[in-house]
Amino acid sequence: MHVGIIMDGNGRWATHRGLARLIGHKRGAAQVKKIVKNCPRLGVKTLTLYAFSTENWKRAAHEVEGLMKLFRGYLANNLVELHDKNVRVRFLGDPTALSPEILVLMEKLRNLTEGNTGLQLNVAINYGGRDEIVRATKEIAAQVASGELAIDDITEARFSTFLDSRTQNDPDLIIRTAGEMRLSNFLTWQSAYSEFAFLQESWPEFSPEVFESTLQNFHSRTRQFGAVVPKRSELAE
Repeated sequence: MHVGIIMDGNGRWATHRGLARLIGHKRGAAQVKKIVKNCPRLGVKTLTLYAFSTENWKRAAHEVEGLMKLFRGYLANNLVELHDKNVRVRFLGDPTALSPEILVLMEKLRNLTEGNTGLQLNVAINYGGRDEIVRATKEIAAQVASGELAIDDITEARFSTFLDSRTQNDPDLIIRTAGEMRLSNFLTWQSAYSEFAFLQESWPEFSPEVFESTLQNFHSRTRQFGAVVPKRSELAE
């Protein structure tokens, strides 16, 4: 099972409590460890977390700087632990805008965990679904221009191999916290047939118990993928 999570509401959680927004982001970073830890128990094979979007650069400079500091700290402090827990880490997004220090840590974690066979953890940083599609299209166009790829060979399946999530299954479920009901440019291509869960809890309030309850609700749904699936009562007749 592949679950994508839009981790929303850190800043608002802190503001409502009279705290600095960065404190909410720190609380949110702590929640990441709890959710990652519980994925194997809950049958989640792939987890994609929306850590920082291409639009997040528009936030106040001090908040962006604080988020990048938190991200560096998470990478440095959890590198060995993630490896020890057999987690395989991959990063989605355009890395060119990130600092050299972050890029070094990302590469180190990716290389260290490359051979792991447990949870596949995707961290989307400087990621935007539309940006991903544009980058994939440019790569395809370059291969067509060079003669490596014929136009008639471009199919949905082939296009997917140019995305950041190449070789991975699309998300079965996308969860967004903090009451917002939109994707905000998250996995735009991959979410075509995903189920969605929009929760009132902010990300700092998203406990393993809430995660489990959300997954139970998902498993109770009937996924049709555009086809008409008979109801159980109809099958019994």
